[in-house]
Amino acid sequence: MDRYFHLSRTHTYSLLFAVPLLVLYEAGAAYLAQAGGPALRNGADVMLRTLLAAGGVQGTLAFTGVLLGAALLVVVLERRRRRVPLRAGVFGAMMLESVVYALLLGVVVGTATQWVLEGMRLRLAVGSAGVGELPLLHAVVLSLGAGIYEELVFRVLLVGGLAGAFLASGLPRTRAGGFAALLAALAFSAFHYIGPYGDPWEIPSFLFRFLAGLVFSVLFLLRGFGIAAWTHALYDVFLFVGRGW
Repeated sequence: MDRYFHLSRTHTYSLLFAVPLLVLYEAGAAYLAQAGGPALRNGADVMLRTLLAAGGVQGTLAFTGVLLGAALLVVVLERRRRRVPLRAGVFGAMMLESVVYALLLGVVVGTATQWVLEGMRLRLAVGSAGVGELPLLHAVVLSLGAGIYEELVFRVLLVGGLAGAFLASGLPRTRAGGFAALLAALAFSAFHYIGPYGDPWEIPSFLFRFLAGLVFSVLFLLRGFGIAAWTHALYDVFLFVGRGW
């Protein structure tokens, strides 16, 4: 078991585990676009594309190529430093672990949110009005995009960047990770209310997303990007399917 947790936490397994999620999202978005529907992209995806476009990376193929190239580079560099054996069983166990976390997430975060809201005499409403109006396939594609791109932006870039900055300033590792997780969770929750497709501002939903962001940050810090991304995507998919799409 210790061997599994060690291997699954490596950059090699984490990134390779996340690649199918990226491919599924991009393939789904391309299929929906070819079917004549409106352009369907996750907000974090759009934000990253805009930033890279400013640097000259234009188009889906170039954008996806940059992401896959960066992931491959990290994997190659890690495997040059140390031996990381590739085992199919580890990927299978990582998927099972992600499914379990996804199933538990709504119960744990929802219960914690309701405990806080009870003291404020508020009630948690489950679901998102904007996404709830979409057909099932559209909702699933957006779920996959949320898993890969929101975890990339808010966990890899934001939590990782902030934790690194806090460590460089002299903070102990635990405090650096904790402060980074808190700030990233606030940004993650606030992100869902920005733009024309953002949800209406509500304290209950903001608190729920903040706590969910904390959970994803802890997963990222303890279990890596791949498991955090798949947990996020699967949670959203389970939520949409469970609501009767």
